[in-house]
Amino acid sequence: MGFLIRVVVNAFAIWVVTLIPALQVTVIAFPPGETLQYVLTLLIVAAIFAIVNTIIGTIIKIISIPLYILTLGLIGLLINGFLLWLTAWLTSFWNWGLRVEDFWWGVVAAIVISIINWVAGIILRPRRKD
Repeated sequence: MGFLIRVVVNAFAIWVVTLIPALQVTVIAFPPGETLQYVLTLLIVAAIFAIVNTIIGTIIKIISIPLYILTLGLIGLLINGFLLWLTAWLTSFWNWGLRVEDFWWGVVAAIVISIINWVAGIILRPRRKD
């Protein structure tokens, strides 16, 4: 259940990022490209992003622990941008998916996605009954 919520929140965050034209991040829907296909494309791209973030992101973050210490965690911004770019690269083999035009705008888009995921995590976190 947690993975599905994470995918839906990621899909929402990616959709919000595509609404900001300066970031040059777009999602190309399945043909014929109507609303249902667009939503399904967002969900699939979000699932791919979650899998890439879980598998490859964890490996990269473990390997780069010295860089996290050296840069006081700022390398995490570049790693998140790289993971978003990697997701765009993986979906570029089809005629649909995520497109990131510039790596540095992808880093900014990854920051926006992280902020949205953080806010959603605060809102959706189960409350403890004391």
